[in-house]
Amino acid sequence: MRFLIFLFLGIFALGCAQDKQPILGETAFQKKLNAEFRDATMSPLTDEDRKDFKGLSFFEVDSSYVVSATLHRTPDSLWFLMKTTTDRESKERVYGVLKFELKGTSYELKVYQGEELMTQEGFEDYLFLPFLDNTNGDESYGGGRYIDLRIPEGDSLTIDFNKAYNPYCAYNARYSCPIVPRDNYLNTEIKAGVKAYKKK
Repeated sequence: MRFLIFLFLGIFALGCAQDKQPILGETAFQKKLNAEFRDATMSPLTDEDRKDFKGLSFFEVDSSYVVSATLHRTPDSLWFLMKTTTDRESKERVYGVLKFELKGTSYELKVYQGEELMTQEGFEDYLFLPFLDNTNGDESYGGGRYIDLRIPEGDSLTIDFNKAYNPYCAYNARYSCPIVPRDNYLNTEIKAGVKAYKKK
């Protein structure tokens, strides 16, 4: 009888170990994102898609896509309604323009601040950087990608394109996601960050 109990416990433990798969990812950012996607309370995936979810696809981490940008603030910019993928509109303003060099070419992107979000605890200094590039619709999501930033003390900050991620709409149509303004198109391939999502 004792042998059967130990046998049952051994099989049970083995089953639990198999269910508890390691979180995939090369960097802390990738592991955190994959963990959130596996968590039913946080994941944008449908229950059905989450069952087969092993991990997101990422471009290889490339330090050349980590750039130092100069922030040109635009304190007099007006609030406007940014369109989303649904009828909802997000009240935003251009916080500033980021100017930087990437692989020897100069670029600039507008960075945004949300009126509602800046009143929420922990997001008072949050900046939203959406962008389009020449991988969209092929290797990356067709609607562009986002990067999270924070207001710096000075006039410079680091943009790490390896931390570019897809809007939730790339995974589930029920989400309302800001549409990337055409002004924020980079005429180059940003082979960094999260790739396009393909269901298994």
